[in-house]
Amino acid sequence: MTQDSAAKFDASRASEYARQSRIALAGYDACHELSACMLSAALGEGKAARVLVVGAGGTAGEIIAAARLEPQWSFVAVDPSSPMLDLAREHLVRAEVSDQVETVLGAVVDLDTAPSFDAAIMIGVLHHLPGNAAKQDVLAQIATRLYPEAPLIVAGNYRDYASQPLLMAAWAARWRMNGASPEEVQAKMGKILQGAEPPRSEDEVISLLAGAGFNEPLRFFASLFWGAWLARRIDNAK
Repeated sequence: MTQDSAAKFDASRASEYARQSRIALAGYDACHELSACMLSAALGEGKAARVLVVGAGGTAGEIIAAARLEPQWSFVAVDPSSPMLDLAREHLVRAEVSDQVETVLGAVVDLDTAPSFDAAIMIGVLHHLPGNAAKQDVLAQIATRLYPEAPLIVAGNYRDYASQPLLMAAWAARWRMNGASPEEVQAKMGKILQGAEPPRSEDEVISLLAGAGFNEPLRFFASLFWGAWLARRIDNAK
């Protein structure tokens, strides 16, 4: 996530992040849990691993689920938003997994470029980055730091919002289902759309991954505009 994108996630947004995310993404917790399960299946149960988590601020749900499933894993959690990273640290302490996690205020580019990670997770970041160049750049930055054939979980919104009015209406209905007034629905939908630029299709997600050095993407979760994939770092030595 860039500093410009991170600016949206100030203290006020951080304070409402958990509720908003669980309404905006039906299956929020399931996505994080399945991401942990997919990584465990890809790496092998019970094996030690060092995992990079990009855009880790917020609920830290992906880290908590993975750390509880595989207590021998360690995590480097990177986020450029101080309020969001502080929130993640609070959740990690409450979940009693903070000893497995190193938190870094910054971006992937701030980390050592040598391959040192067995896996990576990036959830809810890609659609906040403006333009495909920025999207592919962060994926390439992650690839550089992964060992060959290491798995990456990437999840976020895809499809142009305006192209799917039925999904947009269903999204608004999620807020009504959770007691939001018409005015609040309008405000929440506006905030969701603010500055977001999701990939236009699943094919575009796959193309971005391929251009950054990943192959074999497999979608394992979907919810309205949201998708989650597991891909692997290409082994250039083969």
